[in-house]
Amino acid sequence: MKNTSILKFLVVFGCLTLTTSAMAYQNDSRKMQSQVASGQKMKVTGLVLKHDGNNVILRDTKGSEMNVQLSGSTQIVEKKGNPFRGSRHYTPDQVVRGLYIEVEGHGDTSGALIAEKIRFTDDSERVAQSIDSTVVPVENRVGVAENRLTEAEQNAQRLSGQVNELTEVANLAKGGAAQAQKTADEAMAGVNKANERIESLDDYQEKNTSTINFKVGSAVLSAEAKEALDQIASQAKSEKGFVIEVRGFASSDGSESLNDRLSERRADAVVKYLAKQGEVPLRRIVLPFGYGTAMPVADNSTRDGRKQNRRVEVKIMVSKGLTS
Repeated sequence: MKNTSILKFLVVFGCLTLTTSAMAYQNDSRKMQSQVASGQKMKVTGLVLKHDGNNVILRDTKGSEMNVQLSGSTQIVEKKGNPFRGSRHYTPDQVVRGLYIEVEGHGDTSGALIAEKIRFTDDSERVAQSIDSTVVPVENRVGVAENRLTEAEQNAQRLSGQVNELTEVANLAKGGAAQAQKTADEAMAGVNKANERIESLDDYQEKNTSTINFKVGSAVLSAEAKEALDQIASQAKSEKGFVIEVRGFASSDGSESLNDRLSERRADAVVKYLAKQGEVPLRRIVLPFGYGTAMPVADNSTRDGRKQNRRVEVKIMVSKGLTS
C-alpha cells in the first residue's frame, strides 16, 4: 500500500518533466546521439520519450537517446519476477511514454535499433499508462503558453515596424534620424532580451549536489542523511525557479532485480523525506528513478567502493530564464 501511494504521487509530479523531455526532442534533432552499427546485436534499457507509429525514441541510463524501430515480428512481453507463471504479452500501443523497457535487437543501415524483443514489468506498464494519460493535458497547456508567446512576438514585431515608421517621419519632419534610430535600437534590444529569457526558461544549471549513502540492503535514512536533506531543502527553497533531481543507486551486492528495486526504494525514501519533513512542493521534484548498479562511482570489488555506490544523488537545479 505504501509503495502504491508513492507511485501515485511520482506519476502526477513526474508528468511535466516527461513532457518537457519529449518536446525538447521534437525541437532539437541534434540530441539523437546513440547510433547502432548495421547488423550489430545490442541489449539496452531506458525510458520511452516518444512513440509514433513504429518509431520509439528511447533515453538510456547514460542519458543518450536512441531510435528504436518496431516491426511485425517484435515480441513485447512481461519482464516477470514469478517463475511459476507465463509472461504476459502486450501490444505496440502499450509501449507508451514514461515506460521503462529492456530492448534486444540489431542495428540497421540508418543507425536505428531494430527491436526483436521488448520486455517491461507490469508495475512499469501501469505507471507509464498513468503518466501518459496525464501528460496530454499538460502538453495542451504548454501549447497554449507557446501560442501566447508567439502572439507576444508578433506584437513586438508590429511595434518594431511602428518604430521604424516613426523614425522615417522624424527624419523628414525634424531631421532627427540619429535619435529615432537609437530609440528603435533600444526597443529591439528589449524585444531580444525578452526572447532570450523565454528561450532559457527550460534551461537549468546545477546549483548544488549532495550524496546520501545507505547501509547494505537498506533504504532507511540515517540521522546524518536526514540532516543533509534538511540542508538541501533549506537551500532549495531560497532559490528562484528550482527543481530537485533525485537518482538512486545500489552496489553489486545481491541480484540485478533486487538492486533495481532497492535503488528505487532509496530514491523514494529521499523524495518522501523532502516532501514531508523538508516541505518541498512535489511539483519541484522531477521524476525520480532507480538505476540499480549502473553508473558506479567506485570499484564494486572493494568494500569501500561498494559502500560509496550505495547512494542517492540529489541535485538542486535552477532555471536560467527565471534567475537572469
